[in-house]
Amino acid sequence: MTEPRVRTEIEGPIAYVWLNRPDKLNGIELDMLQGLLDAAAAIKRNRDVRVVILQGAGESFCAGLDFAAAGKKPSRVVRFFVPNPFRGTNLFQQALWTWRELPVPVIAVTRGHVFGGGFQLAVAADFRFTTPDCQWSILEAKWGLVPDMSGTVPLSELVPADVAKRLVMTGEVFSGQQAADHGLATGVADDPMKPAMELVDALVARSPDSVSASKKLLNRSRRGGLRGAFGRERRYQLRMFRSPNTKVARKAGMTKTEPNFGPRRFR
Repeated sequence: MTEPRVRTEIEGPIAYVWLNRPDKLNGIELDMLQGLLDAAAAIKRNRDVRVVILQGAGESFCAGLDFAAAGKKPSRVVRFFVPNPFRGTNLFQQALWTWRELPVPVIAVTRGHVFGGGFQLAVAADFRFTTPDCQWSILEAKWGLVPDMSGTVPLSELVPADVAKRLVMTGEVFSGQQAADHGLATGVADDPMKPAMELVDALVARSPDSVSASKKLLNRSRRGGLRGAFGRERRYQLRMFRSPNTKVARKAGMTKTEPNFGPRRFR
């Protein structure tokens, strides 16, 4: 039986997701893109999932698009490239952007390579933990291309304009430590899973509705005007007032006990 290109395991409130082509350094091809879409959709439907750990099987996170594998099905590549007129993204973009849109935090844990499409997937996550010697690059410049899998939006939010232009225009390879210095990595450690799990513990200690609403609020506020941002603050707060999980958080805070939250209601 063929191994799935994207593998998901649910353990309590945590969804562990692996890119699963370790023999190809998790190079992206069309089945992997479809696997990313399917995995994200399944996680979105599961109200008990509170946080996602996204990583690569084997020694690398992702070495970018596997041109040779993707090019074997040119008609399918064309279908993936045509944008959805209602959504505004094509499937190359949506397979990565969908992790940005998930109603739960996504933490990318990277080792080995974070190249090209892998870089764009990593920055679609909410947090990134990496090893100091992990190699990062927006590698499209090497092939005379531009990043076109949704990565320019989060990149422009994470780093200053001159840094973004330099990385995109040159395709230079830089270390995990430099990624942190640029503001691309949340943290650096020889074992990046350790700080990732520390953050998981902090996130699952809070109301799943509050965490979900906070992600959506901050993501949308970055791209909109002040009137829209203030309006979303008011609307989302009203929804928090009505959430059973808010009552749980309030009671735990007042009694200094551990909260026992129910499934996420916010979406």
